[in-house]
Amino acid sequence: MNEQHREGESLIFGRRTTTPTPAPAARLVGLGSYLPPQKVSNADLALRLDTTDEWIRTRIGIAQRHIADPATATSDLAVEAGLRAMKSAQVEHVDAVILATATPDHHVPGTAPLVAHLLGLRHVPAFDLGAGCSGFVYATTVAAGLIQARTASTVLVIGAEKMSAVIDPDDRSTAPIFGDGAGAVVLTAGHADEPGTLGPAAWGSDGEHADAIYIPDGGSRRPPCATDDLKNRYVHMEGNEVFRHAVRRIAHVTQESAAAAGWSIQDIDKLIVHQANARISAAVANTLGIPPQRVPSNITHVGNTSAASIPLLLSHSAIDKQLEARQRVLVTSFGAGFTWAATTLLWPSGLQALN
Repeated sequence: MNEQHREGESLIFGRRTTTPTPAPAARLVGLGSYLPPQKVSNADLALRLDTTDEWIRTRIGIAQRHIADPATATSDLAVEAGLRAMKSAQVEHVDAVILATATPDHHVPGTAPLVAHLLGLRHVPAFDLGAGCSGFVYATTVAAGLIQARTASTVLVIGAEKMSAVIDPDDRSTAPIFGDGAGAVVLTAGHADEPGTLGPAAWGSDGEHADAIYIPDGGSRRPPCATDDLKNRYVHMEGNEVFRHAVRRIAHVTQESAAAAGWSIQDIDKLIVHQANARISAAVANTLGIPPQRVPSNITHVGNTSAASIPLLLSHSAIDKQLEARQRVLVTSFGAGFTWAATTLLWPSGLQALN
């Protein structure tokens, strides 16, 4: 037979058949982050709150956090991180933008379209995703689905938060915890066996605990005019309940993600845990039997930045040379909702994170 066949086709018993082309997988090719310049130390907070530097360090593991000035919005932070991620990936255009945030510029419209516009990305689909501190891993999972479905070949995923806008500055239980910042990644179509490719996601939610971390007023349940109590426009959090559920859920979703990738827990070279509280990360590592040196952390210097936490930690860990080529990296998170999510990848070589 001299007939030439197109790639992926064969002739069986005189009938042409097509071998399905494997679906593309999402591969990490760009990484960037941004922190506003103003730093607020524990000593600064102790001047107006009934707390001390020792109490905050011991209970939460934080020494300082970055706080955006009043004129800076979440979109501004997101644009800075997005620019750095695109420069890291050496791309000038993407097919879609997903912004994970709990602190959008406005309830309406979404913040992502503005971010795309400010990045010079004309007419691309852009949308917000709200899943609390799990938002970034949720967003990468959605991006991976877009790439696998061939709806997009390159996606910019940003986690950005101005948590200082929704935290009561006089609340001793929340003001020391949260900070502002943004991190971003560029994902592009690749092959499942390439380093940098995201593995299967494990994720879930439990709305029974929706009021464990929430802002009472401002939504359709209780519109802004429903009360004059300004404190109901800030985050309310049941710290003990969140701690208990976070350790259990993070440990479980980490095991699920490792199993989906065909890894054992001992195979994990680096565990990237959402930076909610240093004691939570330590308890998760202890529960799973992962040595502390395999669990990078930056909470001491940036605090809990919600949906920005994971990409900030990835970026800082890469710059600090804590992430090396072909290391097995598992990314895991837990947040308001309750929500949780985790995924895996082999760390790619040559990836330059930009801060």
